[in-house]
Amino acid sequence: MNKHLIAAPAHEDRPSAEKGQLLEERRRRIVDLVNGKGQATVEELSSAFGTSVVTIRSDLKALEEIGALVRTHGGALPQRDGDDLPISVKENRHQPEKRRIAAAAAKLIADGDTIILDSGTTTAEIAKLIRGMKLNSINVITNALNIAVLLANVPHVNLIMLGGVLRSNSFSLSGPQAETALAQLRADRLFLGVDCLDPEIGLMTPHLLEAQLNAQMIRVARQVVAVADSSKLLRRNLSIIARVEELDLLITDRGAAPEVVTALGHHGVEVVLV
Repeated sequence: MNKHLIAAPAHEDRPSAEKGQLLEERRRRIVDLVNGKGQATVEELSSAFGTSVVTIRSDLKALEEIGALVRTHGGALPQRDGDDLPISVKENRHQPEKRRIAAAAAKLIADGDTIILDSGTTTAEIAKLIRGMKLNSINVITNALNIAVLLANVPHVNLIMLGGVLRSNSFSLSGPQAETALAQLRADRLFLGVDCLDPEIGLMTPHLLEAQLNAQMIRVARQVVAVADSSKLLRRNLSIIARVEELDLLITDRGAAPEVVTALGHHGVEVVLV
């Protein structure tokens, strides 16, 4: 009897360990499949692995949490730099943080201002707030189609749309046409949607044309306000827009690493945590 009592726990542990190994193997294969195809739906994955859609959704959630892939509505995409994801995916990430950042940014806008709204999901949140603000008139310059649509019929907004070449993933326009148009304008304040920010290198993006346009935006604005959730901090990318010394203010969330906040302060950048 004692022999059976001692042996039972070891026997019971074995299925649990095997189950864990099968789970790990399935999730590894899910990542391989998504990376190989470029995308996959929950239904496709459920069929491929002979398991329920509920289980697959749980797998995708766990895999996104460790940065192995990106969940979309109804499926998944390979993990890439966040700035290369479609805007429809990006706008669903870090939503509470983006809304708090946008609310803090909107408080800086005064009647009669001329502002620039760079492309991005956080700047789009600012545009949504502008729609409901009690203002007589402001000028809004933007290179983003989605922001232009949000503000096109707002009575107190005089909308100025920059031309250029469209990047469909972000709904943004850039290139020589946009830079030429912007060179003739001046703004009180730029709200810059930052893709990547490293205190020692500067503001960065993977897109050269957008980096050049963003640099032009900085040159024509009296105040430069970066709006970025903390996931963008301490990231690096291909094209440098500007050194952090050209920033006046960064609005980010409370998840920002204290050492980043301190380093930016040393470079003369005010940081607002929301």
